[in-house]
Amino acid sequence: MVYCVARVQHCGAQVQLNEKKENVLEGVQGLFMGDFTHSMDPKKRLTIPSEWRESAGAPHGLYVLPDLEGRGFLIVFPAREMVRRLQSIRNLSIADVKGRQFARMLGSRSQLASWDTAGRIRINDSLLEHAKLSDQIALVGAIDHFELWNPELWKRDNTSRGADLGEAARYVGF
Repeated sequence: MVYCVARVQHCGAQVQLNEKKENVLEGVQGLFMGDFTHSMDPKKRLTIPSEWRESAGAPHGLYVLPDLEGRGFLIVFPAREMVRRLQSIRNLSIADVKGRQFARMLGSRSQLASWDTAGRIRINDSLLEHAKLSDQIALVGAIDHFELWNPELWKRDNTSRGADLGEAARYVGF
């Protein structure tokens, strides 16, 4: 909550007004908007934009997983969002073969990465290979998560799918 304090002179008397203002960004975490292109350093560390680190909130960790569509990019969730999503897996019956298969595949192919004091994460080599990531990486906001793309693949994918935006908006009820 932000309070705006103003001192006003009215008919020679000083009056102090306290006006309560809602901060539209207060409490808004987990919003990843925009896109960036960053380079990995020689140790294969990627700097996450500072506003995205703030948006990720606590705990300071990111879950990195391969895309589920086989299109060759990485999905990155803040730790608290991933914990929420994993609750349904925790509730699976041991007899749920498909659910356990998904849990096994997700667990074996994903990584929990914490950023260092400079905001860098190190993504394991198998995930980098999955997404064909080397020097340059496109970081793409996707509202509740972000994605890591090879810049050429992102440019191609973004161009070919851009025409579907209106239909996609209707599909999600936007």
